[in-house]
Amino acid sequence: MNDSRDNPVGTASQEALQHAETALWRMCSFFDAPIADLDAAIAADPGWMLPHVMRASFLLTLTEPSLLADARAALEQADLLAANAPERERAHWAAASRCASGDWHGACAAWEQILLDHPRDLYALQWAHLFDFYRGDARNLRGRVARVLPEWPADDPLRPYLLGMHAFGLEECGHYAQAEAVGREAASGDAKVPWATHAVAHVMEMQGRYAEGQAWLRGQRPRWAEGNGFAGHLWWHLALFHLEAMDLDGALQLHDAHQGSAHAVLTLQRLDGAALLWRLRLLGADVGARWADLAQGWDLTPRDAGHSAFNDAHALMALVGTGDAAAAQALLAAVQRRAERGSESNAAMAREVGLPLMRALLAFDAGDAATAIALLAPLRDTAHRFGGSHAQRDLIDLTLLAACSLPGGQRALGCALLNERVMARGETPQVDHWRRQLGLAARA
Repeated sequence: MNDSRDNPVGTASQEALQHAETALWRMCSFFDAPIADLDAAIAADPGWMLPHVMRASFLLTLTEPSLLADARAALEQADLLAANAPERERAHWAAASRCASGDWHGACAAWEQILLDHPRDLYALQWAHLFDFYRGDARNLRGRVARVLPEWPADDPLRPYLLGMHAFGLEECGHYAQAEAVGREAASGDAKVPWATHAVAHVMEMQGRYAEGQAWLRGQRPRWAEGNGFAGHLWWHLALFHLEAMDLDGALQLHDAHQGSAHAVLTLQRLDGAALLWRLRLLGADVGARWADLAQGWDLTPRDAGHSAFNDAHALMALVGTGDAAAAQALLAAVQRRAERGSESNAAMAREVGLPLMRALLAFDAGDAATAIALLAPLRDTAHRFGGSHAQRDLIDLTLLAACSLPGGQRALGCALLNERVMARGETPQVDHWRRQLGLAARA
């Protein structure tokens, strides 16, 4: 039979299909993990392939090396059921298998083919959208959603989640007015769409609208703060607005309340804590023992290095923060070894961006302004290949500004970077801070 969006499914059980639909909603909305719903779908129809593929794909989106074995086991179980599955579900298995092998680019191409045949396949769109994000593919963050959105009826209950994705893609492509309008539309109905709230926050971050950003996130708080796996990241965005206002104490309070080790289970949740503490350090805050707290329970050993270049760089920040120079060097060496011999997507990401960034962070920590600047400045043109968002990759520019402010730094480059920032974000308290650090005259 077909699901409610006319996609062929390999089950005749309405109960199994309903559990899978609930799991899909959880993946799009981030309200609770979908594993229990997928288990229920499997129990209702043990011969159905798709719930096993869904489990694997969900686990892969968490970019957690320790979950790879579980994802691969789910794919193996799905393969045993492939004989009775429709072509669409076998195509999903092939896409997820490419993803599990580290071929993120190939997986996105495979999900795209599914969407060409089934433009209302939200499974394919959700997973491709997340891996477009992890690959820093802004063009497809926008375009992949745009290619299917007109095929969705206005009254489809899941359409707001597509609008949230579209808003984020528009923002990452610099279409700020349209992104904000689409994001607000997605967030205005009954559906809770944290991704849309997130997209609007990104617009305000990129435009330096820190007071509006705080008001937006706090006003939307009932829609994202409770029971939502994405909440930690939105608290991070709220902290960024505090940083733009140079309210460092406010940012530290948000970190303590929402981003310490007590609030982190997955590496994805720890990345925001590391990124926030690094920014606070750049702005001169005393973070005390927070680095050590963040590192608790985080496997910072080289064992899983190379799975995600983005994650590796943030792990290095944590090691630098805790003062563990030997472990930082060991992590760097492990990432380099895997990048040199690897052919998967992340090997290229590490070679092009991850490794130069990690070396630059170590140079900055050592006070070597010249080396940090020489490594960081070229990354401004290639950093999108590293994955993440413009807001997340802004850490590169901020570290570069801080390096320019060090003894032996380049004041002229710092001034140029700051001018560029003012043109994008306007005059903010953080801009004033960097102007003082660079020894530049205050603007009238």
